[in-house]
Amino acid sequence: MGSRKQQRAQKIKEEKKSRYFAVLRNCPTSPRKMRLVADLVRGEEVNKALDTLKFSSKEASRRMEKLLLSAIANWQSKNEGVRIEDTSLVVSEVRVDQARTLKRLRPAPQGRAHRIRKRSNHVTVVLDKVEQPTEVNTK
Repeated sequence: MGSRKQQRAQKIKEEKKSRYFAVLRNCPTSPRKMRLVADLVRGEEVNKALDTLKFSSKEASRRMEKLLLSAIANWQSKNEGVRIEDTSLVVSEVRVDQARTLKRLRPAPQGRAHRIRKRSNHVTVVLDKVEQPTEVNTK
């Protein structure tokens, strides 16, 4: 039974080597706000996604832009001889998961207290190469 688990773990390791991703953990932004930014770049070409994030007015877009640049750097480290301009990288997957929530108390009238929930999230960006169709001469 242990060998099956080892084979599965080995298979997952091999899949990770062929994927290009970056993970941001415990980002102090609510997941709802981060998902709005994630929806802007999901499925977009990398350069267009970077431009979208750079000119977005949302605060979460700065963190997402930095994460996307990290994913691009991870792609470059695995493909050292290839120019990024020659490949068409696409943001294939963006996951925003809820992380820990810090609970704070804010004073309220008449000796009461209101609970403030400071939410945070985990963001995963996965890049993928899209094969461009080659043009065939019919002449």
